[in-house]
Amino acid sequence: MTHHETPPPALAEAPPAGGPSTDSLSAPSSRRHLSFPKIGVVGMLGAMIVLFWLVMALFGNQFAPYDVGEILDADVFEPMSRLYPFGTDYLGRDILSRVLAGTRQTVGIALIATSLAALGGALGGLAAAVTGGWFDALLSRTLDALVSIPSKMFGLILVAAFGSSIPALILTLAVIYLPGCYRLVRAVAVNVAALDFVLVARARGEGKFHIMTREVLPNIVGPVLADFGLRFVYVVLLLSSLSFLGLGVQPPDADWGSLVRENIGGLPYGAPAVIMPALAIASLTIGVNMLIDSLFGRSLRRKGAA
Repeated sequence: MTHHETPPPALAEAPPAGGPSTDSLSAPSSRRHLSFPKIGVVGMLGAMIVLFWLVMALFGNQFAPYDVGEILDADVFEPMSRLYPFGTDYLGRDILSRVLAGTRQTVGIALIATSLAALGGALGGLAAAVTGGWFDALLSRTLDALVSIPSKMFGLILVAAFGSSIPALILTLAVIYLPGCYRLVRAVAVNVAALDFVLVARARGEGKFHIMTREVLPNIVGPVLADFGLRFVYVVLLLSSLSFLGLGVQPPDADWGSLVRENIGGLPYGAPAVIMPALAIASLTIGVNMLIDSLFGRSLRRKGAA
């Protein structure tokens, strides 16, 4: 009688020598899961400020008490009153209506330009981190050359070359801040790309696009979103600076920076026409910073302390 022995389970399930196990290829245990921190009271206040200006960017014209270009009073730089809550400008137009109308230009241009810069920087940074080699070196050195140019000087050069139309302003701002977005994404993506679960994905034969979008990107969302908020603030300030110099949004359109520039003559009198657009810029930038610090600041500080 022939007796057939069955191998022990440990031997039957052992992987081939020299290769990774099937279980480790299909379900790597070292992959981190995306989690968002809780928002605090300061972050909630910042979120309310940001939400308010986003709503005003979409529907501000409907809340404006007067037509944007209507001259209401022969006296210029009127103080705040019941009829003119933010006073009047150098032509006697209602400043509240013009601030609300300028919100669409300021927030809209800054949001689109920041999104383009973040998208281009994220794609380039992920591709450089995953690909490496000559592609990484060439792309990094090219964008490092752009970073070496001061942003305001670079903006003046591009605006002088391509004009100050709204599409040109959006592309100018996006090009200026794309290298910074690229450098941050590449810096954090390189560290993630060296982790075990990414090496396992390469061993499975996954393509570069899958590794970029499914393995690396979910693990760097926090720093990327924090950088997006900071870049948005930088874009708002640079756009306002260009408009203050007369190279930004052109009449008959107006953003907050151009409202400050055209009413600068009322500054010695403390006219609300100068103060209110400046306060709008300050409130938006402070609100974004409060939101970012509440969402990501504490977690990033804890990681740095660890």
